Amino acid sequence: MNLTPKRWRVAPALSDSQLRAFRGLNPILATLLYQRGLTDHAAALRFLHGECTLANPFTMLGVTKAVPRLRTAINKGELIVVYGDFDADGVTSTALLVTALRALGANVRHYIPHRVDEGYGLNSEALAKIAKAGARVVVTVDCGIRSLREVEDGQRFGLDMIVTDHHSVGPDVPEGFAVINPKQPGCKYGENMLAGVGIAYRLADALFMAQTNTRGSKPPFPVEDLLDLVAIGTVADLAPLDRAENRAMVIRGLDRIRSQPRPGIRALLQVSGTEPELAGSDTIGFRLGPRINAAGRLESAKLAYDLLMAERIEDALPLAEDLNTLNVQRQELTREMQARAAELVGEPSALPLIFADSPDFQQGIVGLVAGRLVEQFYRPAVVLHRGASESHGSCRSIDGFNITEALDECADLLIRHGGHAQAAGFALLNENIPLLKARLIEIAGARLDEETLVPALRIDAETRLHELSEDLFYDLKQLEPTGNSNPAPLLCARRLRVARRYPMGADKQHLKLIVSEYNCEMEAVAFRMGGLLDAIPETVDLAFRLDINEYQGQKRLQLLVEDIQPASVL
Repeated sequence: MNLTPKRWRVAPALSDSQLRAFRGLNPILATLLYQRGLTDHAAALRFLHGECTLANPFTMLGVTKAVPRLRTAINKGELIVVYGDFDADGVTSTALLVTALRALGANVRHYIPHRVDEGYGLNSEALAKIAKAGARVVVTVDCGIRSLREVEDGQRFGLDMIVTDHHSVGPDVPEGFAVINPKQPGCKYGENMLAGVGIAYRLADALFMAQTNTRGSKPPFPVEDLLDLVAIGTVADLAPLDRAENRAMVIRGLDRIRSQPRPGIRALLQVSGTEPELAGSDTIGFRLGPRINAAGRLESAKLAYDLLMAERIEDALPLAEDLNTLNVQRQELTREMQARAAELVGEPSALPLIFADSPDFQQGIVGLVAGRLVEQFYRPAVVLHRGASESHGSCRSIDGFNITEALDECADLLIRHGGHAQAAGFALLNENIPLLKARLIEIAGARLDEETLVPALRIDAETRLHELSEDLFYDLKQLEPTGNSNPAPLLCARRLRVARRYPMGADKQHLKLIVSEYNCEMEAVAFRMGGLLDAIPETVDLAFRLDINEYQGQKRLQLLVEDIQPASVL
């Protein structure tokens, strides 16, 4: 294993005059805030405190049609079906809207398609069954914006189709009863980067507001009680956390998870070994989200939905244990499939895009494998489960290559597709696989050059070891919740002497370094870099995240290494 050829992009330090605009803040924290577009003290404080008044949900196109129709259905006892998706965003969206509608007195059921049997999004056969069961209204959550034919079929079956979604809008918008997606043309809602669960929450908010405006009525509970679900779906779906509404909702949702977790979330925290009061965005990203997603990937998302809807911890704990077991299986399958995909791909350096397909690939895991291949080779990756006649694929991409736009250019080869700039999914007939592979490689080759195919690390600030402290660690913690578009602070220090080095872990896959600068010495931990033990020179540059290791009541500052490079020469 050799040192990686990553490009470091170190943000420039602020000038003295710029720092004066952030009076009272640590200079490193001030630098990070400035880089996030917060160029004055007041804006910085609003961001740190998550201060944001959510926009009026009725300004979101489609809400003024959807709310009266849903209220009519509630008052008449008409059956409403919430049609969700099988990932964490879709499951939390479904649980949230069913909870809200049920509390308002609705006759409501849920429907979440099976990943393998039905695939992503709406399908006409399911809508026909829903109509036959007596439903009059279907509300989609986290899906539907590209399901033009299916929405049309639903309307034809006698269903009033209300589409709520946050995915990229195609050339045309479905002709349902109402379409709610801030990305659609003509929508004047101020924030267009909510997760699917965020949009479901704003619809629930609008319904509660309408209830409040009815004389003599009031909402059954504060709508903010649903923000724990919003936090989970938003973080797990990688919605941007630099957006004011997302940040505000996640902050409030995490507060609720820490103080009053619903039984299902409390059970999931328990089986993942997390104290509720310590829950943060990392807890969602690495513990709650993967376990919720595991249900839809390997079995049925109904398991995760039932967990979130459980009313007693005694009912929730067995479900959480089942999800935990599935997550372990998911991890093992992902490792096996990644190794197999890498074997099929061979040496991808000559190609701008990775494309791997096999009937042995498990459909629920292909997206995770694509993500791992991107990490391994830094190329856009497409991984397909090849079926008997129809195949399903998932894509992950890199900066500078919008994979959904690339799929748009291949729409004539696809049955359906959709997603975001860096993640997408699709289905196609097997006969079109070679054509799709060739066209995607051609599109990627035209848009990616040698420089863009070298991974870049965006480093927030260059520091010296003596500048690192517990106070700085807690100052930087104010940036949380961190995640997509608001990453955890990444720092670097140059020309550090490697005083000692040790392998870590039972299989020696990790690495511990003791690095020093002048009279200051500090511990650095490099996960999954054990293979570099003998390749590291005596003087290095480190890119790292600052952390505190707590062990047996003792706190010790440490560096969590993101990259190691030979020391730069000035």
